[in-house]
This record gives sequence, C-alpha cells and structure tokens, in this order.
Amino acid sequence: MLTKKLPPLRSFLVQVSRHASHIARQQYDVIVVGGGHAGTEAAAAAARVGAETLLVTQKIHTIGALSCNPSLGGVGKGQLVKEVDALDGLCGRAGDWAGIHFSILNRRKGPAVWGPRAQLDRERYRKFIQSELLSTPRLTVVEGSVEDLLVTEPNPEEPGHHKVTGIRLENGSDPISASSVILTTGTFLTGSLFMGQTMSPGGRIGDAPSSAGLSRTMRERLGLRIGRLRTGTPPRIVKDSVDLAQAHLHLPDSPPTPFSFLNTHTRCKPEEQLPCYLTYTTPGVERVVQESLHLNCHIQQDAKGPRYCPSIESRVLRFPGRKHQVWLEPEGVTSDLLYPQGLSMTMPPDIQLRLIREIPAMHRAEIHTPGYGVQYDFVCPTQLSPALQVKSTQGLFLAGQINGTTGYEEAAAQGLWAGVNAARWALSMPAVTLSRTESYIGVLIDDLVSRGVTEPYRMFTSRAEFRTSLRPDNADLRLTLKGFEEVGCVSSLRYQEAVRVRDSLHEALAALQSLVLSSPNWKKKLPDIHICEAKNGMDVLQYSDVSFEMLASAFPECLSPYMEFSQRLKIEAVYKRHCDLQRKEIARIQKEENMSLPQDMDYISLPVSLSNEAREILDRVRPSTLGAATRLQGITPAAIVHLLHYVRCIGQKERQRHRSQPDQKEERKEDLCASSASLPQ
Repeated sequence: MLTKKLPPLRSFLVQVSRHASHIARQQYDVIVVGGGHAGTEAAAAAARVGAETLLVTQKIHTIGALSCNPSLGGVGKGQLVKEVDALDGLCGRAGDWAGIHFSILNRRKGPAVWGPRAQLDRERYRKFIQSELLSTPRLTVVEGSVEDLLVTEPNPEEPGHHKVTGIRLENGSDPISASSVILTTGTFLTGSLFMGQTMSPGGRIGDAPSSAGLSRTMRERLGLRIGRLRTGTPPRIVKDSVDLAQAHLHLPDSPPTPFSFLNTHTRCKPEEQLPCYLTYTTPGVERVVQESLHLNCHIQQDAKGPRYCPSIESRVLRFPGRKHQVWLEPEGVTSDLLYPQGLSMTMPPDIQLRLIREIPAMHRAEIHTPGYGVQYDFVCPTQLSPALQVKSTQGLFLAGQINGTTGYEEAAAQGLWAGVNAARWALSMPAVTLSRTESYIGVLIDDLVSRGVTEPYRMFTSRAEFRTSLRPDNADLRLTLKGFEEVGCVSSLRYQEAVRVRDSLHEALAALQSLVLSSPNWKKKLPDIHICEAKNGMDVLQYSDVSFEMLASAFPECLSPYMEFSQRLKIEAVYKRHCDLQRKEIARIQKEENMSLPQDMDYISLPVSLSNEAREILDRVRPSTLGAATRLQGITPAAIVHLLHYVRCIGQKERQRHRSQPDQKEERKEDLCASSASLPQ
C-alpha cells in the first residue's frame, strides 16, 4: 500500500542546512561523496546496515535530481530497479511515488525479459528521495565539496597498499574521519562541459566543478588507472511550442504496474497518467548535423560515448540516410517542458534550434535549455573487488559512473551494494557478494570487475546467462530473504512480507501439483482448452491459453485463496522446465565462484603452464574467484584447469598445515604442484 506522506521540502533544507553549518561529529563509520542515484542508495544502505553515515553533496536541493532523462527502468534496467527494491533500496518506491506514465516494455516476449518502466515527475522524485534520507536513522547530510581523501599506511593484516581514513572539505574545516569512504562522483570527476566550440569545467550545467584533488590523488597517490568517457543530454523543449498532433500518441498501461514489492498501486491513478509521443528525424536533421560538424568539438573528441544512448550526431555519422526515433516525454504533471529522447546533442544552441525545427512536430519549437556534452574521469573497474572496494586501497569504495557505467539504475544498484559493504567493512564484518547466478546486480558487478569497460556500460537482459531465473517478478524471493538474513540491509517489515509471499507461493504451487486428473477429465473441467497431455494443475497452467483465474474458477476451494498471486503463478509454471534445466549449470558456476584466488598470488612467476598473455591478464585484473577468471577475455579453458589444480594444491597444503601433518606430506603436495604445472596447455 502506498501511504508515504512527504514533509515540506523547506523543512528538509532547513534541517540539513543545520548539519551543513555545524557537523556534530568528526568521526563516522562511512562517508559517501555525492548525492546522485549511487550516493543516495549507498548512504541509505550503509545506514540500514547499522553504520553511522555521512553524505556529502555539493547542493542539498539537487539530491535525487534526475540529471538527464525523466524516467526509470526499461529492459534490463527495470530488473535492476526491482532488485534494488527487493534489498530495501529507495528508487523503486520513489518511482511508484513520482511516476506519471507506466509501461511494461518487451511485453510481446516472455515475462523473463519484460522491462518495467516509468516516466517520472522530476520534482516528485527529488522530494521523495530527500524525504527518505531525512527520515533514515544514523544518516547525516552535509552540503560541501570534497577537496581530497585522507590516505595513510595500510593495516598490514589486510590486503592493500594504502588506507583511506576520511576526507578533507574545500571550506578549510577540520578533516572528517571514517573507516570507509564511498566515491559516487558521477560525471563530476574532472568533468568538462561542451556546447559547440565552448568548453567549461563541470559535471552538470548549473553546478560547480568538483575538486581536481580527488582525481589527482587516485591517479598519483593511489596509483589507479584512470580513463575518460563522455555522455550528453538533449535540449529541453517548451511543450506549448510543439505540434503534438503530428506525432504518434502512445498511451501508458492501465492499470500501472508498481516497481516496489511493498506497493499494490502507484500514486498516479490510471486516468491521471500522461501520454508520450513518437516522431522521427528527417533528411533535414542529417543535413544540419553534417553542416555543423566543424562547430562541434565534443563529437570530435577521442573519449568513448554511450553506444546504446548515442547523440544524434553519432547516429547520423554511424547510420547515414536512416530515420531515427524521437520520443517526446513529459517532465512532470505541472511541467511545461518536454524531453526529446533520442536528440542528445552538443552543437551550438542556435544550430540545435535549426535541427529540431527540421522535425515536423517541432517545426515551431522553442528551446528552454540547450543540450550539452560532458566528459569525465572514471576508474577502470577491474581494480575493484566484487564488494566494489578498491583492491589496493583499504576502506575505499566506488559506485556509479566513476566505475564506467551509464544510467540511473546501474548507479543505484552499485551504490546500494557499495553502501552495504562499506558499512560491513567499517563494522568489522566480512564482505558479501552477489553471484551472477542470483541477480542482475551480480551480473553488473561481475562484468565490471572481471571484464572492465571500453565504453559506458549499460545493462541488458542478454548479459544474464540465467535470465529465465532472474525475472522481475521473483526478485523479492531471490534477494529479500538474503538481504535480511545474511546482508543486514532489509527491514523486518519487508522481510515478513517476503516470507508471507514465499510461503503462499509454495502452498499454491503444491496445490496446483496436487490437482491430478486424466486428460479426459481435464477436458471436462476446461472444455474450451485443447489439452493434449497433462498430469497436474501445474502442467495445465503451462498452456498459453490457460490462466490461473480459469483454474481457480474450476477448483475454487483449492486455489481461490491464492488469487493475489495469479500472474506470478502463471510465470512460475511457464518457466518451470527452463529453471529446472538451469539448476545444474547454476550449481557448477556457484562452485567455481566459491573457489577463491589469493589476492597476493604472483601470476608472473606462478609455477604452472600459462602463456605470457594469460599471466599478464591475471596479474592486471587479479580476479577474486576462479569463476571470475573464466570470464576474462584471453584466458583459455586450459589456463583455468591449471589454475584449478594449483588452487586445490594450495588448499590441501593449508589444510595439512592446520592439522600439523609431517613434513614429508608437504613435500608430496609440492610434487603434486609440480606435476600439475607440467600439464600441456
């Protein structure tokens, strides 16, 4: 049930400003730098785990701001939102509160790849996030700019060459100490804004640039590999200047489907939702792009841009002569602006106006705010552990675009997991990981830390090997129980609801399987359905034209108590065979994931048969598990076999050492290592 009541925004700013002018303490468990999607999820998650947390952001009123598109979710991205919600994160509930146009993308395909999505009211979303942070226990918010990290010698009992112990603000105040620091700097890390031939420092128009000290410290003091990426945003269009009659109307789903497992409905009623509109580029758009390339320095830069959300300049240059979609999306219930999805551009403002007026629906359009491009530093994510901690630096965690990703949802997922592990590090608890076999968050993090990025990373369902098991509908069953019992980031209220749902689904599935009839008797019960072969109710429910409601009508005493789960039960039946087949493969991968590789292993001189290329890759990436090593480009199956033998050998020697076995057995194990090293590659 959606019953959130927001305090006035002015009340929020007054309370936070009091913290900004006088920090009550100079020591925290966790400090989060940045108030975007990664930072807000990180701060809230760290506080939920039990850490005294400080969130430092440049501007209080931009906390939770939607810097680019006013939407949440989509194919692959919607799965991340559902998983963040299952772990008690913020963005799913915020989306339900602020959504003004809800739809399920990919509905023509199977439910495993459906993409929950919503257009958002910018103001509602921002206010919800700010209200949530204000009411989170153990969380303090400060307005300020971080000048640098506090770095000391590492704890010799832990891996790493450095240790981060806090931050220093630009205002000259005393340093603030912490056991863990999470950097969620977004596009602000040595960010540069581009419009036409002009360039200025910054990460978002209207905001001050971040200190160069952070990037310099990470590059020079911590020795991290830093890269450069770029992105952009389209101009905002005055709604009344657009001829929407010349665009194709797209209505939302009715009723809307909430993101959050705690909500049965959204704040926006079905009849209150706003439509979107679809139009297309014309040859005139391509002509304007070609004629203005010499005035556009951003498009000429070497930094990689997002492949799956490219600028209109990149689209025209890559696919000349084509029509490109342009979605005209509302920015809010009371907003007079439209967001032209697909028209990200960085040319001079006067040429931007020429370009958009080449589209019939916008032939008289006016620009409220011109589009612009951003270039920013990112840290090569192969230098991170699966806990999103920098391997070489104790207590330093990274999340969001600083890791080379793009998108609110990817940032929120990383932020939550970095917040969890930063809090556990500060509280002397072991790190926790998510496998790619159990979540899209696990796929995201494993892709980043194992493979790295050469362009901004975006989540797709195709990146998940087991997407029939990792569906949007079952994220609560996959993650909420673990989040409460093992991780510590889920409230008891959400946990109790997940247990109720789990138990009810188990009972309903058992009831379906107990309905055993012969084929003739099934035909009598469901005369309109052509049933060839079925043993029980679960088999029957797998038929595409059979719904749970039909079975409940035929067997009311047995099935009617479970009507609230009708769609979930139908999906469970459809994917039962697929999931059963995948269990063996999942078990194999989980076994590999559980086999750790020592972080101090000297791959260059390792006494096994490995090519020089494989040694260099392993030494550079330093995968944390054998499973992560299997997914490295350039690592052959033979190399994995040799690593497996060597790791098993080390494990046997460690066990023998603990048992105080005679030295002769140690020598025999060394002989075993030598024989493993001689295996052909």
